[in-house]
Amino acid sequence: MTSNSYVQIAVFVIVLLALVKPLGAYMARVYEGKPLFGIDRLLGPVERLFYRLCGIRPDAEMGWKTYAFAVLLFSIAGVVAVYALQRLQGVLPLNPAGLPGVKADLSFNTAISFVSNTNWQSYSGEVLLSYLTQMLGLTVQNFVSAATGMAVLVAFCRGLSRKTATTIGNFWVDLTRTTLYILLPLSFILAMALVSQGVVQTLEPYRTVTLVTPADGADGKPVVEQTLAVGPAASQIAIKQLGTNGGGFFGVNSAHPFENPTPLSSFLQMLAILLIPAALCYTFGVMVGDRRQGWAILAAMTLIFVPLIVLTAVAEQAGTPALASAGVDQAASGLQAGGNMEGKETRYGIANSAIWAAATTAASNGSVNAMHDSFTPLGGLIPMWLMQLGEVVFGGVGSGLYGMIVFAIVAVFIAGLMVGRTPEYLGKKIEAYEMKMASLVILIPPAMVLIGAAIAVSTDMGKGAIQDGGPHGFSEVLYWASSTGNNNGSAFAGLGTDNLLYNIVGGIMMLGSRFWLIVPVLAMAGSLAAKKQTPTSTGTLPTHTPLFVGLIVGTVLLVGALTFIPALALGPIVEQLMSH
Repeated sequence: MTSNSYVQIAVFVIVLLALVKPLGAYMARVYEGKPLFGIDRLLGPVERLFYRLCGIRPDAEMGWKTYAFAVLLFSIAGVVAVYALQRLQGVLPLNPAGLPGVKADLSFNTAISFVSNTNWQSYSGEVLLSYLTQMLGLTVQNFVSAATGMAVLVAFCRGLSRKTATTIGNFWVDLTRTTLYILLPLSFILAMALVSQGVVQTLEPYRTVTLVTPADGADGKPVVEQTLAVGPAASQIAIKQLGTNGGGFFGVNSAHPFENPTPLSSFLQMLAILLIPAALCYTFGVMVGDRRQGWAILAAMTLIFVPLIVLTAVAEQAGTPALASAGVDQAASGLQAGGNMEGKETRYGIANSAIWAAATTAASNGSVNAMHDSFTPLGGLIPMWLMQLGEVVFGGVGSGLYGMIVFAIVAVFIAGLMVGRTPEYLGKKIEAYEMKMASLVILIPPAMVLIGAAIAVSTDMGKGAIQDGGPHGFSEVLYWASSTGNNNGSAFAGLGTDNLLYNIVGGIMMLGSRFWLIVPVLAMAGSLAAKKQTPTSTGTLPTHTPLFVGLIVGTVLLVGALTFIPALALGPIVEQLMSH
């Protein structure tokens, strides 16, 4: 790997970690109701007006069952709204291209995809969706689905910090404050920065331009004009990255020059993908009254993430084994010192593409600036495995951290079994009920992935959508299942998923992997909130030490390895062995 690659990775990680404390401290102030440096004076009237219009009593807290019901009710309403917008867009305004309504099964898949914070796309947005659908449907869900995950995390934090309590907060307040004070300001700043780099933001119709050099058409006649798709892209791209959504305004996502035109825009977007998930670790430490706990969780995430970035870059920099054995020079760009440039933009190069691939799959983001289907077998394996770890290495905003805390609770339980003591986490005893809920959180996504992949490769409709044969074709299916079953949304791009089977099965997987985890997490929050705080003793396992960080890392990697290595062996591992 080149020195340039090491420098890019180091700068990215250092800048990310440097922003953790200031943003994390600010978000803690938002959730604890403290003054927000004048921002609350500006936006406070808007917040209070919203409560009055919606009949919300901000001082009325909820038990975990009521909180969970509110989450589910709000999400169901979102699915219905996005589905209806797609089906009716042909007769609705803000449709300058005159696009018709979207077919039923694809509308079903897309509605669930955006409400579940997965943002899986079996379509190209610029040729399927109107401006109204993109803004009122998808962009709104980019905000509120992200805010929902963060609200659930905050409720979980309250469950860990409160003593003998029956409530864990108010979902409507948590949702509103997250959107108003965190996501909207950050998105506005990022959108302005992206517009300065050339990302489009307009409501004007698509533009037809004259080509500088005519091209040969399919009928042999010269093509002298091209229609350029434009639209309100920057506003959607900002929140798609900050909210770990990932759904692209254009079909090729963040490889499109109108979405991601420069290396600076690429760096800002990569940073935005992990910014909130990383900073929430510090927020967690503040809210539970021990900042060391937040740093320990962040350290565990970083210790898994950084080596996997490096391995991805090394695998791609090494080039394609078949071409190397044939003596082909793979130094395809002056930006590279050799390596696999297939499916990558020359304005980004291998290191930038590797960082993005690892970041987007570590977080449940799913946006891409390169085609993962064109990565080397080992280079494609790492992003796939990052998803299969359960999207807890940073993960989605809110959902990644509460998933990692569940792994920490499991690690505490394992340690308690080894030393013969009652397991405790942050002064709360971890008993049978918590372990049952934690088991559901950890086991449901892998079950979704493996069952979904099995259905796809055992049916004619599923196999008919596979572009390539052999192990790579299986990798395409496994990647699809890993992405939808873990609410990621990225794709290998070699699988034709816009058919009835993939749309329906994928929709069910996205729905289950989002809400069958949220409910057990909130149930754990309610159970923990009701418990007394157990005083620390000499027998208490410290959960902020390097030893415990290593225990969390080991637990996450062991579960991921035991669950998915057999499936990976049928795909990228055997493909790597066959390529030599």
